Amino acid sequence: MGTWFSYMWWGGDPDVVNPVSGLTRREIHAVQKSWAPVNANSFATGSELLRRLFNTYPDTKEYFKMVRKLPEEEYSQNPQFKAHVINLMTSLNLAVNNLNQPEIVAAMMTKLGESHRRRQIKEKNFHELKEVIVKLFIDVLRLDDATLSAWGKTVEFWYKHIFVTLNSPEETR
Repeated sequence: MGTWFSYMWWGGDPDVVNPVSGLTRREIHAVQKSWAPVNANSFATGSELLRRLFNTYPDTKEYFKMVRKLPEEEYSQNPQFKAHVINLMTSLNLAVNNLNQPEIVAAMMTKLGESHRRRQIKEKNFHELKEVIVKLFIDVLRLDDATLSAWGKTVEFWYKHIFVTLNSPEETR
């Protein structure tokens, strides 16, 4: 009975790895469950994420014209900064909520790579962002090792598809 119930509950074997995302149903559930409190106040979370990114890696602020010369306490009053935070958090929310449809998430990440390539964002900047996200999640959410590992796999899945277009020359498309 336990196996049948588990299969019905998860929609299949919860520990089978999806070949596209590299994630199991159980890992997707952990990521989505841990994302809910982050997304509950998405503007505050996104603002804190970018603030931490700029403080940890000050050179990244150069990519953000809207705040380049602003003191930190004025970021949240800038309409362009607000718009970027909303776009960032909406994209992350869509990516998390659609992990059960990895082909869609892969297509979203490919487009994200294209748009960031046009702005000359580098792979190293994404790795810096990942480091800041992980630290923020550890500080705020106090995630267990299994959930943190699932997040690591999730970000690797996203980055794999972002980097395909981020690192490709424009003329090859």
